[in-house]
Amino acid sequence: MLLDTSSPEQRQSAGGGEPTFTLQNDEMLSNNLKDPTNNKTLQSKEQFGDCQLHVEFAEPTPPKGSSQGRGNSGVFLMGLFETQVLDNFNNPTYPDGQAGSVYGQYPPLVNPCRPPGEWQTYDIIFTTPRYDADGKMTEPAYITTIHNGVVVQNHQRIEGPTGHMIVAKYPNRKLEKGPIELQFHGNPVHYRNIWIRPLEAYEKQQQTGEVAAAPAAETK
Repeated sequence: MLLDTSSPEQRQSAGGGEPTFTLQNDEMLSNNLKDPTNNKTLQSKEQFGDCQLHVEFAEPTPPKGSSQGRGNSGVFLMGLFETQVLDNFNNPTYPDGQAGSVYGQYPPLVNPCRPPGEWQTYDIIFTTPRYDADGKMTEPAYITTIHNGVVVQNHQRIEGPTGHMIVAKYPNRKLEKGPIELQFHGNPVHYRNIWIRPLEAYEKQQQTGEVAAAPAAETK
């Protein structure tokens, strides 16, 4: 289990320090109700590479704002690659800023968003960039995202760390592992039942010929 209310020792504010997300009713709120001036993105202490990530979230209700100002948050892989969280139920915005997008790069294939207040799911399969023996990148990162049971990113190439209106470019260093982050973007988005498992067994099998026993997935 990762980042959920039962495992506070596994999370921190981005960059270190006590997490500021509010805990209530076995949920996390991407807002600090005790001190609204002190809000920081939430980050796992553990770092991950290839992984399967499950996230459940619910957008604020009643809805407030429009476009990017309505239920904005995000799920970051390795602290670099954002899958956008946004209330896009009857709320249009720019294509690569929609819920389920690789933010700033690729729109979702379809919009399966549920109404505000209803729980939604992301199931994400992520693979890190690959490098040769000299450290040169041979494959970029890829992501598959299933939003409420619907594929919205299908083994999509990620062009580099995501951002708003930037030309994505991979850094001149190996990217092997990094934290999972839940973004604070000024909106109180609810999160629960977040779990992750590394996906390393198949690649190890290819390299060594050894067949490893599959670990049991952690669920709640």
